[in-house]
Amino acid sequence: MEGIEHTTLRANGINIHLAEKGQGPIILLLHGFPEFWYSWRHQIHALASLGYRAVAPDLRGYGDSDAPADVNSYTYFQLVGDLIGVLDAIGADKVFVVGHDWGALIGWNLCLFRPDRVKALVNLSVSYSPRNAMNKPLQTFRALYGDDFYICRFQEPGAIETEFAEIGIDKVLKYFLTSLPAGPLYLPKGKALRDQLGSPITLPSWLSEEELNYYVTKYENTGFTGGLNYYRNFDLSWELTAPWTGSQVEVPAKFIVGDLDLTYNTPGIKESMSFDELKKHVPHLEEVVVMKGVATFSMKKSQMRSTNTSMTSFRSSDFQFYLHVSFIHILYVIISGCNV
Repeated sequence: MEGIEHTTLRANGINIHLAEKGQGPIILLLHGFPEFWYSWRHQIHALASLGYRAVAPDLRGYGDSDAPADVNSYTYFQLVGDLIGVLDAIGADKVFVVGHDWGALIGWNLCLFRPDRVKALVNLSVSYSPRNAMNKPLQTFRALYGDDFYICRFQEPGAIETEFAEIGIDKVLKYFLTSLPAGPLYLPKGKALRDQLGSPITLPSWLSEEELNYYVTKYENTGFTGGLNYYRNFDLSWELTAPWTGSQVEVPAKFIVGDLDLTYNTPGIKESMSFDELKKHVPHLEEVVVMKGVATFSMKKSQMRSTNTSMTSFRSSDFQFYLHVSFIHILYVIISGCNV
């Protein structure tokens, strides 16, 4: 897109692709699954126009960044390590961070491991979940939601990739980007997405065929394995983060979720997203925003251009971090539903 600069740098032993624009305080934009830097294209322009330097990496395994073959190379430690390497490479001491979906999960852990590198955090869709010392994540997922729950179905290397290939990359992306349910996602073995794709999906106004094709072209080159490997490391990350059991996220933060979001309507999750509950683990939490009627991120591009509405301040220890009210909504309008 016009005006966005693309670079590839070496960080944490791999090549990381960055898309960026603007001058000023750095805002690091972290995408989720199945995305890459392109999901932030509108926000990059908006933030640059507001006097920020917007930096959106392709996280490891996505887009034009390297995708290590070892399935165990996608723990929280490698993912956060990549970001520290990026910050060092671009000469950034402390940055603002905005994360969505897996990007939110990585953002929480970045703040947990290296709060010295983050000025403030805005996370979308996925709230902070403190480590449960008694139960591994997959054990919990299976007990609560069964083996057909999407995270459980993503565990066997190559299995869901084969099913996605049979369905077609374009159909898989169209579903994940526009049509996720307002509740738990189930993918029965051997017929993943068959029921969901029984009827044609009409693209919303905020995602054109040209834009969808850009996603499809990238995933035709990369496949889904890199992003799926994040899910395959839930248990390993749990084991490695034992020293952080009981730790708090000591960074100024805001959290935004839609009331029709997949995670918000997954049993047992909504309660953990309340301000009072989340603040127990994120003591500098400033606000929890629950957006009414939001599930499929149906923000029109005309609203994305709105840059003159009222502002809401985000107080950090360094200076005020301003986000447009309309821009807060834009941040949440990335893909359909939430996928972690």
